[in-house]
Amino acid sequence: MKNLKPALIGSFMHSREGFGEAIGHHGELLQGVFESDGGRLRRGLVSLPCPNLTSKARFLVDGEMQVSVSPRRCEKARRAAELTLNTFAQTVAGGHVTINSNIAVGRGMGSSTADVVATILAVLDCLNVQTSIDRVMQIAVNAEMACDSTLFSQNAVLFAQREGLVIEAFTNSLPNVDFISIDAAAAEPVNTLTFKPAEYSHVEIETFRSLLALLRHAINTSNLNLLGRVATASARINQRFLRKPHLDRIEEIGVRHGAIGVQVAHSGTVVGLMFDPADDRNADHIELAMRDLRRSGFEQCSVHAQLSHEM
Repeated sequence: MKNLKPALIGSFMHSREGFGEAIGHHGELLQGVFESDGGRLRRGLVSLPCPNLTSKARFLVDGEMQVSVSPRRCEKARRAAELTLNTFAQTVAGGHVTINSNIAVGRGMGSSTADVVATILAVLDCLNVQTSIDRVMQIAVNAEMACDSTLFSQNAVLFAQREGLVIEAFTNSLPNVDFISIDAAAAEPVNTLTFKPAEYSHVEIETFRSLLALLRHAINTSNLNLLGRVATASARINQRFLRKPHLDRIEEIGVRHGAIGVQVAHSGTVVGLMFDPADDRNADHIELAMRDLRRSGFEQCSVHAQLSHEM
């Protein structure tokens, strides 16, 4: 790995409380099975980071021997705090984790990973411990079985979500993309713990090899049209495993109004209709697409401008 910048790993000041923050994402640009060094096939993904979606964690040592969390539903974050304490604390310790997040749950936007990573960073901050990104992601995987590449928001990576390791670090960052977020199945949130991993065919695995090469070229040359083609192809493959209702209709509207493609949460419900922010008519395209989406019954839509990675 190269050019991976650790963010918020540890702190310079010891205290009895610590703070951590992690961002969410809007599903994936590409997800499938890919060949790593040595020829081994690994499940991997390239997320579309969304810096305006955040989870903030506060860890407070409270004299208790157990770890508690609020909201109480954030069980994965509680487990992450326990694992971090067991790994790095010099004495047996407990405390309370408080999570404050604006990321919707069960939509495929990285809510649980953001909670988990923010919590790990908060505990590290409290312990005045610095460690590697790789170590943080290993704890995250142990806490929730599979995790997103939240800590790599400044870098484009192909990430093995069930192993917590980077398969490939791309040379450049992802180019900025504007997108309309559509919740295609608002009444059907996805529980990733019970979601069965996709079983891809040999043809699909070969397709992923080609799509990864195209994505690599798209990132290296900041070619948004090619990026959109890759994301659309990945979204279509995923229809066999977690169907997004009316994806064809969303694509249709996008083509009519200058979208570069669609991307989806491969283990969630959201669809992103992607646009080029450098297009002079971009604002008009998005406004017209929003109009047609709402006329077609997609009420839960919002516009996101992907912020610069220089955070």
